[in-house]
Amino acid sequence: MDKRTFNKGEHLNVQPIRKQADIEIAKFLLAKNKKGPRDVLLFLFGINTGLRASDIVVRKVGEVRQTKHPIITEQKTGKKRTLNLTNLADEIDTYIQGMRDDEYLFQSNKFSNYHLTVNGVYQIMQKLGKQMNRSDFGTHTMRKTFGYHYYKQTHDIATLMTIFNHSSQKITKRYIGITDDEINESLDKFKLGL
Repeated sequence: MDKRTFNKGEHLNVQPIRKQADIEIAKFLLAKNKKGPRDVLLFLFGINTGLRASDIVVRKVGEVRQTKHPIITEQKTGKKRTLNLTNLADEIDTYIQGMRDDEYLFQSNKFSNYHLTVNGVYQIMQKLGKQMNRSDFGTHTMRKTFGYHYYKQTHDIATLMTIFNHSSQKITKRYIGITDDEINESLDKFKLGL
C-alpha cells in the first residue's frame, strides 16, 4: 500500500470501487462507524447519484421526503439537475424517520443544525480506504464508483457524460478509470505470434 501523504493542493489518484464485493465490504465497515447509519446512507447516496460531495452534504430531509426526484442546483456548475432516488427510497425513508424537513440529511459530527462538510466526507473516505487497504479513496470515490458501474451496466457514455456535465466522452472515460481498464483488457487478449 502506498504510504505517501499528500499536501493540500496535491492530487490523489482517486479510483472507483470496481468490485461489487468491495462495495458490500465498504457498507459493512461504514455501518460500524460512530455515525454508521449516516455514513452508510451517505455512501449509498453518492454511489447511486454520482453527485459531488459538495452537492450531497447540503441536501435537506424535506427534499428527499417530499419527492424521489428532487431538482437541485449543482454547486460547482450552477446547473439544475433532477435526481432519481427511487432506488434509495426504502433506505432514505428508514433513515429520516423522526427527522424534521429543515434538518440536513447528513448532519455534522460537531455542530447541531449543520451539515457534514466536504472535509468530513474526505475523512470518512480516507478511514474507509485505510480499513480496505486502499490508498486511492477520496471525496470523488463515490462519484467515480457511480460512473464506473453506470458505464459497465449500460455502456451509455453519452448519458453519463451529460450526468457528469463533462465536455467530452474521453474526459468521462478517463475520470471513471475506464480508459485504463479497457487498455489493459484489450492487451490481456492481444496475442501476436503466440
